[in-house]
Amino acid sequence: MCGRFNLLASGQALIGHFKLTRLPHYQPAYNIPPGRKILTIVALEDGSRKGVNLHWGLIPSWSKDASISSHLINARAETVAEKPSFRVAYQHRRCLIPATGFYEWQQLEAGKQAYHVHYPDNRVFAFAGLWEYWQGGQETVYSCAIITTAADAVMMPIHARMPIIIAPEDYPVWLDSSNSTPDITGFEQAPAYHDMQLTPIGNRINNPVHNDAACLHPLRP
Repeated sequence: MCGRFNLLASGQALIGHFKLTRLPHYQPAYNIPPGRKILTIVALEDGSRKGVNLHWGLIPSWSKDASISSHLINARAETVAEKPSFRVAYQHRRCLIPATGFYEWQQLEAGKQAYHVHYPDNRVFAFAGLWEYWQGGQETVYSCAIITTAADAVMMPIHARMPIIIAPEDYPVWLDSSNSTPDITGFEQAPAYHDMQLTPIGNRINNPVHNDAACLHPLRP
């Protein structure tokens, strides 16, 4: 799964990397948990892209209330095309969710060990995402979820699942809403993790209140 990540790139770097027409209010963050608004990249009808801030935790349009979002922070690639919660969004409302790293916890006999998963140069990348809109009375919520898949050889030692990362050359394909039946297996098999670094870190990251550089401090031997 993917339940925590960071985004430390500058606004200008994000605009350049994703070729954005607009970037909303944005502040870098070391520790982004579900339930908050996160930067999301969506495509407009003319093919251009803009950044929007969406609630992390998808709320299907048919849901009776918004509380379901806490259970839908991730969508499984194996069922995303059929599951009612995600099916329509997968067909028509795919998005990119920028990150510079994410966190995963390895279960050990002594407890859980946190890892920071990132590229050696800490460059920005993008999770495969879905977005949806929900209306309840006078309230409208735009929300999103991150798509995960079975871990590859890089991630398997610490966790059985991992978020799908979309390569920059595939951004147009992923965001193309005219294609309602994208083949997600091609994105699952992309070599995005081959250069990833898994850095063991201290337990400061465990508390979502903490949001500073100390969250990334490598674990001392």
